Amino acid sequence: MSTAPTLQAIRYTRGSLQLLDQLKLPGETVFMDVKDCDACWTMIRDMNVRGAPAIAIAAALALAVELDAVRVSLETAGAVAEFVATKLDHLFTSRPTAVNLGEAVHRLKASASACAAAGVPGADAAEKIITECEAMLADDVAANRAIGKFGADALCAAVGKPSGTPLRVLTHCNTGSLATAGYGTALGVVRALRDGNLLEHIYCNETRPYNQGARLTAYEIAFEKMPGTLICDSAAASLMKQGKVDAVVVGADRVADNGDTANKIGTYNLAVSCAYHGVPFFVAAPVSTLDPSTKHGDDIEIEDRPATEITHVRGVRVAADGIDVWNPSFDVTPGSLISGIITEKGVVQKTSCGSFEVGKFVASHSAGTVLKTDTVPKTNGMKVPNGFYAMDTTSVLGYCASKPSIAHALGGKEGHKHWSAKEVGDGNINFVYIVSCSNSGKSVVVKQGLPFVRVVGESWPLSQERVRYEATALQLAFGYCPKHVPEVFLFDQQMSVIAMRFLEPPHIILRGGIMAGATYPLLAAHVGEYLATTLFGSSAIAVGCDASRSARQAFGANEAMCGLSEQVIFTEPYAVAANNKWTSPQLDFDAAALRGDDSLKAAVALLKNKFVTDTASLLHGDLHTGSIMCTRTSTFVIDHEFAFYGPMGFDVGAFLANLLLAYFSQDGLEKRSPGGGDRSSNRAWLLGCVVTMWRVFEKRFTELWDARGVGEGDAGVTPGSVYAGENNKEALRAAQKRYLANILVDSLGYAGAKMTRRVVGIAHVADLEAITDPDVKAVCERAALRCARRLVLEADKLTSIEDVTAVAESSRAFV
Repeated sequence: MSTAPTLQAIRYTRGSLQLLDQLKLPGETVFMDVKDCDACWTMIRDMNVRGAPAIAIAAALALAVELDAVRVSLETAGAVAEFVATKLDHLFTSRPTAVNLGEAVHRLKASASACAAAGVPGADAAEKIITECEAMLADDVAANRAIGKFGADALCAAVGKPSGTPLRVLTHCNTGSLATAGYGTALGVVRALRDGNLLEHIYCNETRPYNQGARLTAYEIAFEKMPGTLICDSAAASLMKQGKVDAVVVGADRVADNGDTANKIGTYNLAVSCAYHGVPFFVAAPVSTLDPSTKHGDDIEIEDRPATEITHVRGVRVAADGIDVWNPSFDVTPGSLISGIITEKGVVQKTSCGSFEVGKFVASHSAGTVLKTDTVPKTNGMKVPNGFYAMDTTSVLGYCASKPSIAHALGGKEGHKHWSAKEVGDGNINFVYIVSCSNSGKSVVVKQGLPFVRVVGESWPLSQERVRYEATALQLAFGYCPKHVPEVFLFDQQMSVIAMRFLEPPHIILRGGIMAGATYPLLAAHVGEYLATTLFGSSAIAVGCDASRSARQAFGANEAMCGLSEQVIFTEPYAVAANNKWTSPQLDFDAAALRGDDSLKAAVALLKNKFVTDTASLLHGDLHTGSIMCTRTSTFVIDHEFAFYGPMGFDVGAFLANLLLAYFSQDGLEKRSPGGGDRSSNRAWLLGCVVTMWRVFEKRFTELWDARGVGEGDAGVTPGSVYAGENNKEALRAAQKRYLANILVDSLGYAGAKMTRRVVGIAHVADLEAITDPDVKAVCERAALRCARRLVLEADKLTSIEDVTAVAESSRAFV
């Protein structure tokens, strides 16, 4: 052990960790050496180190120290992942109430598992985990300073005193440098007030029974010579009655989805006193302390501490023998008593209904790092990650000039004075800019993802991680099918930006061309080729079972976008949902009938289950006619933000659904046209596309399977040991035939589900929306619903693609 006079709780260098023994404060400043995770576990349990952020950082750094010591013996990433999981699972049991510790455990285990899945060398995996542990120190200080700035502003606004008036603040327990990596959370708010000449006085509770306020907070206040006073816990209400407290700010060990907050015992008392006396009561904690998975405070595990903490002082009993003791470490303050929850991403405010929605706040701030508090960017009122800003047609030009790969694609940065931009996105999720250089004649597409559903707004947050999924999927799809996928020049995760090849005129969005009456003779064959090459190329048939599993793990699950699909395709159309809309009153009966259609709902449930559980191939995930650009001789598939590993029929069915919706819209568009323009050739072409697309897909998929699907030995879905050679040719053909038949069944079911949601759910198709007469529009939509129902319920009976077109023709209303 060593002593030091500085105010510091954690000392770390690579391979060495020392923790300040806070049990000896304020009398002695003693650092304890932490040799391994077991030593750290004991120090957390015995409260030598305490405070939710400090506990998490101490545990992570203890792992880093021990991992650094044994890394040479961990030859594989799998061994590293197993070591990390074992050590962290044990560390978590030292203080289960502290959500920061749980979050750190989850994040580091996931990182180690990702390394194992990617097959990186053991040394590289160990270095990655150690570096992540070390980064927690710097990240915590930055987060705490952001909390301080946001908190100081929030307290001043809540108190309502004239601008610049210093405040009198009360706090509980210790939430300063000794409980974190530095600066502190609730005490960080006090420091920010002090630094802005806005602190008149700080009161701290002694915080029985462990006296963290008296031993630690008072120590920090005195060390920094802040104007402060120590009081008994039971004196706080009397102090408020005398009008000496303008606001209270405390820390947190866990915040539930509804704002209920677990913190040091005595916090609830303070909140009740504040409510009675009209004093604003704030919680200050990093986002890692927010736990949306815990719905309310009753679900928070409260740790019971030893009775001796109350009955004894420095080993001497001060309580009567024979008395029972109840010594919970924490209590839970209801969210209704809390004025606001201060984080490094901003302040979680109550809704107009007076409740907190912590989960929505976390979801909208889940991508990125700590915000710079001097210039806080906003998107439609939402605070967003550090460095992110929502671009417009002006700022996107400066962005492109700062990225060499984009500037090169535009002909060079020196020509930036000749650049211009226009926004062309017609989707529901993102903004899309075309940046062009009039001098070079070159253009680039710049696509930016916002942290919410564009068509709804910030009330429906989305993780910007979806942009990473889209970029990865685009790059993989380009590798499988470069003739029909644009090249990606840049992926910028911080700005949620993908820059890619501009598809020059006369390329247009397919949907617009179909609505205008155009036909594209090569479209169906091109889409069939795209579907065959991408779905086969990413399947276990092509790459083998082990490689397929590894690829799925490396890519991830795209949870946010899959959750969105599950909601809008398989759930909301069959329920009363705020997002649903339809042509009313014409389709009121039809929408109600869906909600009562037991057979249809049962079939849709099976489709949803397969959507969730079948991971056959990497899908586009939303292959509609707005995600395809074409000319009469070329076709490109874009917009892969919904990409995930799922059932092949979902992609095939999505395209079929859009062809059929366009088919049913032709009657309405025909009647809208001056003089009743004839669309019979368009209808015939669309149904021809249904047939041609499937025929090309079926043929090319089989060809690829023959060429690459029969692996050597026992590997793969159709291994050579079973299917190779002329004598096994018929067995292979039988497997292929059954496999493709199953894809067709799935495709028809998903086509029907997609069609249904585009008529009665959120985000309709422009083909039908363009029909201006609501009565005509409703007739077309009802025909589409009729066809959709048959596709879902009769998918296994429609044995050929011609059967599908026959169903469409028989469902048509205007004959």
